[in-house]
Amino acid sequence: MTSKILHLIGGDADIGTSKTFWIGFVIAVILFALYPTQVSEFRASNVSYYLLNIPLALGMALLWGYCGVLSFGHVAYFGIAGYTYGIIAGNMAGNSFGPIAGVLGGLLASALVAGIFAYFVFYSRVREWIIPILTLVLTLLLETFLGQTAGYQWRVGSVLLGGYNGMTGIPAFQIGSFVFMGYSFYYFCMVIVLACYVGLRMLLNSKFGQVVTAIREDPLRTEIFGYDIRARQWLVFVLSALLAAISGLLYVQWGNYITPSQVGLLSAALPVIWAAVGGRTSLLAVLIATIVLNWVTFTLSSQGNQYAMVIIGAALVITMLFFPRGIVIMLAEWIGKVTNRKNSGAAT
Repeated sequence: MTSKILHLIGGDADIGTSKTFWIGFVIAVILFALYPTQVSEFRASNVSYYLLNIPLALGMALLWGYCGVLSFGHVAYFGIAGYTYGIIAGNMAGNSFGPIAGVLGGLLASALVAGIFAYFVFYSRVREWIIPILTLVLTLLLETFLGQTAGYQWRVGSVLLGGYNGMTGIPAFQIGSFVFMGYSFYYFCMVIVLACYVGLRMLLNSKFGQVVTAIREDPLRTEIFGYDIRARQWLVFVLSALLAAISGLLYVQWGNYITPSQVGLLSAALPVIWAAVGGRTSLLAVLIATIVLNWVTFTLSSQGNQYAMVIIGAALVITMLFFPRGIVIMLAEWIGKVTNRKNSGAAT
C-alpha cells in the first residue's frame, strides 16, 4: 500500500522524479515553513497572497495542460466561491460554524455552476476553440452582474453585495474559537497548497490521469478504446473549478473583501499566463511560475509602479516566442542535460 502511494506521488506525470529532486523539494518546504519565523506578520501575509493563488493555477494546469481544454474564465468560480462565503459567513457572524458553512457553501456553489456549464459544453460536443470563448463570456457576465449590485436593495440577509465597491467585512476563517490570521493563515495556505499539489500528482499518475492525458493527445482514439471522454472532461472541469474556488475562499479570508474586478478580464487572463509561462504540462512548473509572477506583480504594484502588467505581458510574449513549452520546463530540461553531461564526463 505504501509503495503504491509513493509510486503515485513520485510518478512521471510531472517533472521532478529523482531522489535529488525530492530532497530539494523537502528542503524548499522546510524553508517555506521557517520563513514566518524570520519576517514580520505583514510580510508573511504578503507571501500568503502568492500561495493562495496556486490552487487556481494548478486547476488551470490540470484542465488545460493535462486535459487539453483551455478555460479563459475560471476566475468565475473563484468569484462564486468568494461571494458565497461572504454571504453565508457574513449572515452567521458571531457563530463559530459560520466560516465552515461558508467554505462548504462556496465549494458547493462553484461545483454546481461548473457541473451544469461543463455538462452542456462537453455533452453537446462544443468545438475546442469555442470553449475558451464561452468560459470568458461566463466570467464577464458575472462581473457585469456583480457590478450592478450597488445599493441597499442588493442585500442577501444582512450582507450587501456592494456593486463595484465590492463586499467588505467578510469574516476570517476559524475553527472553534481559533481564527486564522497572520502567521497562522500563512501556514493554513501552505498546508492547502501542499495538499493540492500532492493530491494532483497522485491523480495524474493514476490510471485516470493517464486517460486524461490521452484525451489531450488524441480524444477520438481514446474514445475508440472505450473510454467515456466526455465524462472525464466533465469531471476534470469540475475539479479544476473546485481548485479555483479554493483560491477564491482563501482570498476573501485573506483580505476580508472581494470586488467584481476579481472576475474581470484582467483577472481571467492571469491564470492562463501563469500556466503558459511556467509550462502548462507540469504542476510544479506552474506552481513556481505562479509564485514568481505574483511576487513581481505584487511588489511592483505596492511600490506604485504602473508597469506590472506590462512586464507580465512581456513575459508571456517571450514565452510564446522562445519558450513555447514554458520557461520553467525548458530550464529544468536544460539543467537536467547539463547535470547528465557532467555525470557522464565524471564517469569516463
